[in-house]
Amino acid sequence: MSLSKRLFAELFGTFWLVLGGCGSAVLAASFAGPEHGLGIGFVGVSLAFGLTVLTMAYAIGHVSGCHLNPAVSIGLATAGRFPMRDVVPYIVAQLAGAILGALVLSLIASGKPGFDLVASGFASNGYGERSPGHYTMAAAFICEAVMTGFFLFVILGATDQRAPAGFAPIAIGLCLTLIHLVSIPVTNASVNPARSTGPALFAGGAAVDQLWLFWTAPIIGAIVAGIAYPLVAGSTKSGEVRASGATA
Repeated sequence: MSLSKRLFAELFGTFWLVLGGCGSAVLAASFAGPEHGLGIGFVGVSLAFGLTVLTMAYAIGHVSGCHLNPAVSIGLATAGRFPMRDVVPYIVAQLAGAILGALVLSLIASGKPGFDLVASGFASNGYGERSPGHYTMAAAFICEAVMTGFFLFVILGATDQRAPAGFAPIAIGLCLTLIHLVSIPVTNASVNPARSTGPALFAGGAAVDQLWLFWTAPIIGAIVAGIAYPLVAGSTKSGEVRASGATA
């Protein structure tokens, strides 16, 4: 598959991740009304993020590997599963997709009278006063690094040639759902620098100021997992990732 096609797939997939995952948080998480109930809450948002990855893994996994996440691309390259030369182009495509997804979401959300994009937080990530549970910077850093590390470990295991064929997207989507169930109260759940960047650019202010953590911690966690997985499971030949077992 040509690099241009793979990059478009990454852009398209990350667009869907931000629109579907962050969209559920912005539009539906706390939506209340006499005929609409109390909204989907943390559980619904967690499922939405997992479903965006699961659906895109089946849709574009055979095209680009469906990384949708700079930390995943870096972690896979660290583990020898992805060419290092393609990491930067993938990250650029993922960022473009995340920003476009946030743009479309902002246009939809602004259609509601009285909606304040900045005041809403726009599904951006944060710590301290910007953490849903007011968790400290240290707690947020540990959470993002550890959760991303386990996410990458699951991706590496599920896409290993020795793993059962065809089930990788399900395992990866459910893993991301679990991560969000744990992490939303702490940081609003990132484990993905692109997902954090798109909404932060529209929310502005402190969301941008705190963005460094949501790049640094996930990348560190992914690198550690990329080193640890071959030590635990043994290595396969470089680049041997089953096409049907898309990464996410």
